[in-house]
Amino acid sequence: MADHADTIAAIATAAGRGGIAVVRVSGPDSARIAAAITGLEPVPRKIRFTAFRDAGDGILDRGLALFFAGPASYTGEDVLELHGHGGGTLPAMLLQRVLELGARHAAPGEFTQRAFLNGKLDLVQAEAVADLVDSGTERAARSALRSLEGEFSRAIHALVEELTTLRVQVEGALDFPDEELEVTTGTALHGRVGAVRAELRRLLEAAGRGRCLRAGARLVILGRPNAGKSSLLNALSRTERAIVTDIPGTTRDLVEDHITVGGITAAVVDTAGLRETEDIVEQEGMARALDAARTADVLLLIDDAATAQDRETWRRMLRTKLPESVEAIYINNKIDLRGEAPAAGVAGDGRPEISLSVKTGAGLELLQKKLESVLGLLPGGEDVILARARHVHALQRAADSLEEALARQPGTPELLAEDLRAAQQALGEITGEMTADDLLGEIFSRFCIGK
Repeated sequence: MADHADTIAAIATAAGRGGIAVVRVSGPDSARIAAAITGLEPVPRKIRFTAFRDAGDGILDRGLALFFAGPASYTGEDVLELHGHGGGTLPAMLLQRVLELGARHAAPGEFTQRAFLNGKLDLVQAEAVADLVDSGTERAARSALRSLEGEFSRAIHALVEELTTLRVQVEGALDFPDEELEVTTGTALHGRVGAVRAELRRLLEAAGRGRCLRAGARLVILGRPNAGKSSLLNALSRTERAIVTDIPGTTRDLVEDHITVGGITAAVVDTAGLRETEDIVEQEGMARALDAARTADVLLLIDDAATAQDRETWRRMLRTKLPESVEAIYINNKIDLRGEAPAAGVAGDGRPEISLSVKTGAGLELLQKKLESVLGLLPGGEDVILARARHVHALQRAADSLEEALARQPGTPELLAEDLRAAQQALGEITGEMTADDLLGEIFSRFCIGK
């Protein structure tokens, strides 16, 4: 348990008018402050309706007082909660009285930080608290709750335990070469390292999907002039967000709106048409379009179905300007002009392809379903991890270290041991078992005050 000599306090409920406001206190002076404000000796886990009194024994408010004796509390310390009337004035007056009695104002996230430092939560669970508060959809909330319950942490701990076992065997053989230890090289070891790497890959996929669930997805529309980019934005957002005309080059800058896909929020970005031009303004618009494409989670590469004869040439040219790692969906628009039916298929390069008409709406539901599939948001996906960028980065570093371990030549156990150590270090950073203090400060500073 960490030793915090001071006591912290904050209003734990949202600002503004409301029926109830909660002042939360945590630290060694919590019981004394409870007695001073209520005139009652605090009894752990017993709710009491009482008056909250000021320094002159006048009544500030009436409400409920709850006292939790550490370590059986959220922070692991003595915790006091005073539930009074909401609004702006009464909670502030009550908090001021708590501060007069020796508490100091809590920093953002300090209650949850103390819970982490006192071993009540690991770092993944602590971050899940903030994600749960910030979740904008039911799906995001359920995913954050699974992380708070320890699902992600248990998966990480299982991998760390296996890596620890492997390190003991490899490093034991190095330190005690004359002892008859378990075989640490060859097919058996290779298989066990490969199994850990495979599980890491699975977690990476789940974390990648969860990143979109937490932060939202970014969809960027690219295409030639008059292919229907602006019309597609308007159709997806169900507004007249972008100007639509028959004149090529109408869109010069990025136009953005937000939609819901598979229960998450997605930003859809319309861009300037891509073509050869001497117009300086259009050239700048196209440069911005390609810059936006590099930040996309999914590219919507739209073309006119009537230009089928040069479509592959245009697609090959486009692929040379874009990173291969970005997901993309090819869209053949204006099928109504050719009398074709909507269809979903696979292009020659293996990417999904949708034939539709933005004008009539035919095939838009196929695009919606394909977006959910590409983003990993199909119904029933309970393996999604509401991951942060640092989780994904740490998982990737661990996976890269194991890739290097699997590629090692026989007879290099020292290098193998270092690869296993690096992988374990990266995973330990996720749960906070091996985390720099400056990272902890950055994480908890993003919480709301009172959490």
